[in-house]
Amino acid sequence: MANQQSDLETLIDMMAKLPGLGPRSARRAVLHMIKKKSLLLMPLADALQQVAATARECLNCGNIGTTDVCAICESEKRRNGQICVVEDVADLWAMERARVFKGRYHVLGGTLSALDAIGPDELRIPKLIQRIASEDVTEVILALGATIDGQTTAHYIADQLPQITVTSLAQGVPIGGELDYLDDGTITAALNARKSF
Repeated sequence: MANQQSDLETLIDMMAKLPGLGPRSARRAVLHMIKKKSLLLMPLADALQQVAATARECLNCGNIGTTDVCAICESEKRRNGQICVVEDVADLWAMERARVFKGRYHVLGGTLSALDAIGPDELRIPKLIQRIASEDVTEVILALGATIDGQTTAHYIADQLPQITVTSLAQGVPIGGELDYLDDGTITAALNARKSF
């Protein structure tokens, strides 16, 4: 019985580490999954095992998928000359959820931060510049958060790309806001009303 309790506590502790879940919510979620073992727990365990075995970062843009190059980068329809630069994969997924952007993406993996010693080489900025030089890019859309670090990163990238049209998201993105927390309508309005950077 001690091992079962230990396994349950381990699962609860792991669930509590997920964003939006604390110890109480994790305990309730685990109890619910156990009560619906064949409907929820077993399929979830299988899905987690499958994702753990197949998930990988796209070698081109940094998106998460199950192949070396993601479906967005592979799609000929997405090769419209636009690259939307986002901080992390959650932002890319938020943009895709809005279904308004038809180009390709570039995930930086964070923002510049002098306090945390994160410079351009710690992010995927050199890869972005390399992509722009080798692909037929006509516009770079900076969809970075309206935080100090996000804006510092945006200015740095814009300075590196004098030969390319650089725009940024406009109205609807609040100061200090993060794309992952915005609704689809706000993202759509911000993308459609983008402005030169």
